[in-house]
Amino acid sequence: MYDPTVARLTYRALLGRRRALILGALPLLLIVISVIVRALVGADDQTASDLLGGLALATMVPIIGVIAGTGAIGPEIDDGSVVYLLSKPIKRPTIIFTKLIVAIAVTMVFSALPTLIAGLILNGNGQQIAVAYTVAALVSSIAYAALFLLLGTVSRHAVVFGLVYALVWEALFGSLVSGARTLSVQQWSLAVAHKVAGGDLVTSDVSLPTATVLLVVVTVAATWYAGQKLRTLKLAGEE
Repeated sequence: MYDPTVARLTYRALLGRRRALILGALPLLLIVISVIVRALVGADDQTASDLLGGLALATMVPIIGVIAGTGAIGPEIDDGSVVYLLSKPIKRPTIIFTKLIVAIAVTMVFSALPTLIAGLILNGNGQQIAVAYTVAALVSSIAYAALFLLLGTVSRHAVVFGLVYALVWEALFGSLVSGARTLSVQQWSLAVAHKVAGGDLVTSDVSLPTATVLLVVVTVAATWYAGQKLRTLKLAGEE
């Protein structure tokens, strides 16, 4: 289910100079802001939770997920080079699964690691805040990568749709409409973070069992459907 050649090509595409700069911009901004906030406010658990929840988990992680997930396959479909990949004796699910692993790895590195560093800067992991949000970033990275890889497979405007979901649905509707929070990757990952932190600083509108089931279902369903769409793409090319 994992092809090293596909993985190498995907890593090369995602970590090119321009895309790497984009991927690194938000994590760097988070760390710089954390240093400034720590210098001005000191070690405050509530401030750390607010910043990690509002900037890291609600903004940085989904945007990096959009870049990594759509970038893992979208450009190849746009420029037609995916036909070369499809002509190789590699199963379509293997291509999707390999690209998903790469997208997850890139999203985790550029989101979870900076979240941990920012949390340690803000309050030294008081009340397990840094670890809780880091775990949330790791968990959400998996679901975001699967969702946005699917978008990159089915649409030429995947980046736009991904940003709309991340910034409009999760950040805007998720904060204003209570029902929308149930269908939010952010809230699912916060349920996991709440379990890790064990206090009232990290909260979620979704219970942990529900969040766990939804995270698994969305990740598996998105990956499976992306594989099916890639099969369809092959048939269209042959025709």
